[in-house]
Amino acid sequence: MKIYVVVSFAEDGMENVYVGDDLERVQAMTAEDFENCDALFVEIWEDGEKTDDYRVGSYSEDEELEN
Repeated sequence: MKIYVVVSFAEDGMENVYVGDDLERVQAMTAEDFENCDALFVEIWEDGEKTDDYRVGSYSEDEELEN
């Protein structure tokens, strides 16, 4: 079974905001869903080992560079 860990990053630290097996819920999450969230990272765990991770959303500095 795959377990998804969603981590919210902000200037003052990081926080796990979701841990579970609902992929649809994870895919629907955005940084805007969480207060003071600059970016979200998703870790995928299977059989007690992290098998993958990826970033969702963006940091405000990145957005400024794009504009």
